Amino acid sequence: MIDKIPGGIAHELPEDIESALSLDATLLDAWVRLTPIARNECFCWVISPKKAKTREQHIKRMFSELKEGKHRPCCWMGCIHRTEKELSPSQKFLLTT
Repeated sequence: MIDKIPGGIAHELPEDIESALSLDATLLDAWVRLTPIARNECFCWVISPKKAKTREQHIKRMFSELKEGKHRPCCWMGCIHRTEKELSPSQKFLLTT
């Protein structure tokens, strides 16, 4: 039994994700085994879209991929909100185009 579902390093755990995790033991187990940085990447990928529909699609895909054993979103440039590291050259390029 988990008292508190763990979050990431630069993002708080969104309520809708917390609710979904608490309802699915398999998903919660996969989530807890992720590193804080991996959880953070998932959050950032989910909250970054501007459209609610896209965000919902990201949540569904994230949960599906977690159940498959994947640890991070595919083809994601990475969280730009982390303050302990410099942006990578690819992140800088994508943010300026």
